[in-house]
Amino acid sequence: MDLYEAVKSRRAVRGFADRPVPREVLERVLSAAAWSPSGSNLQPWRVYVLTGEPLAELKKRAGERVAAGDAWDEREYEMYPTALKSPYRERRSAFGKERYKSLGVAREDWEGRQRAASENWQCFGAPAALFCYIDRDMGLPQWADLGMYLQTVMLLLRAEGLHSCPQMAWSVYRKTVAEIVHPPDDLVLFCGMSIGFENANVDYIRTGRAPLEETVTFVESSALRSHAA
Repeated sequence: MDLYEAVKSRRAVRGFADRPVPREVLERVLSAAAWSPSGSNLQPWRVYVLTGEPLAELKKRAGERVAAGDAWDEREYEMYPTALKSPYRERRSAFGKERYKSLGVAREDWEGRQRAASENWQCFGAPAALFCYIDRDMGLPQWADLGMYLQTVMLLLRAEGLHSCPQMAWSVYRKTVAEIVHPPDDLVLFCGMSIGFENANVDYIRTGRAPLEETVTFVESSALRSHAA
């Protein structure tokens, strides 16, 4: 697959086929992703991959928590600023509207929204999932390194014909994940990622992107000359 095609076709898939992902494919992807850049080559990611019985057990335990109305685990990091300013507030709102519209869930249908959200903790039916941790002593630059690593993983998955869905939602069920993967105490769960082949029968709306001029500024030589004058 062409790299540009991989970038443009990557999206957060929320409906996976009941088709196993071969272990050798996952190993190939994660071995290549290890070459992702990180400051001073710290490679701050620590990844756990679940398939088969361990993943089924995680889904079962998470499902039991949802059914019981169990309170979320206390977050170990802030997912979003308390008060999002413009234009980020509008972008998040637009995403929510598009997401629930595609599911036929009205804005005021709180129970419907909760049911849709609960699919996160079933990995949207995916047969494989990874959980990305970072040492709690690391700083913001190392958290940025995680983003570069995870993006590399997702693009390599596309090259293999697979799809994915990165999920910070797992951070609020981090204790349940820990029961399965048993991470050292000095690690913080950043996110999960559902992995598999897309279920073509699940409808979706592709979220848009801001126009280039809204996020990118080209500073050219003429501007420098004008400033110097």
